[in-house]
Amino acid sequence: MKTATSSSFRRLLTAVPAVALAAGLVAGCSGSDPASTPTGSASASVDPTEHVAENLTEFSYDGEDGRTALELLEEHDPDASVQGEGENAFVTAIRGREADQDSEFWALYVDGEQAQVGAGTLETKDGQTITWKLEEFE
Repeated sequence: MKTATSSSFRRLLTAVPAVALAAGLVAGCSGSDPASTPTGSASASVDPTEHVAENLTEFSYDGEDGRTALELLEEHDPDASVQGEGENAFVTAIRGREADQDSEFWALYVDGEQAQVGAGTLETKDGQTITWKLEEFE
């Protein structure tokens, strides 16, 4: 038999993670320059245990003079998965979101235009926006 105290305690346990998530989002949005912060498009969920990475389809950061898109990706996401090195590098996962190798790939864009070279070759410049988009094979 459930008691009022037991029911209230369960509601409290459910509310605590949601409040902590909201506080973290507010703290993460304040006190930083949004132009210098990497962004990722992901759908938020009330359930903080759900994997947000599953919904990630885009990830952006600012370019820097003399640094490659790959160097900056690995700095902004140390856990990014990359096969190969340098000009032969192929990004397979960003922020835990792995591309389905049978139907998807992470495409590299500079200022909204798809890059013509790989991430390990592409030298970025200050003021550029580097974006990775999860795309399907055509």
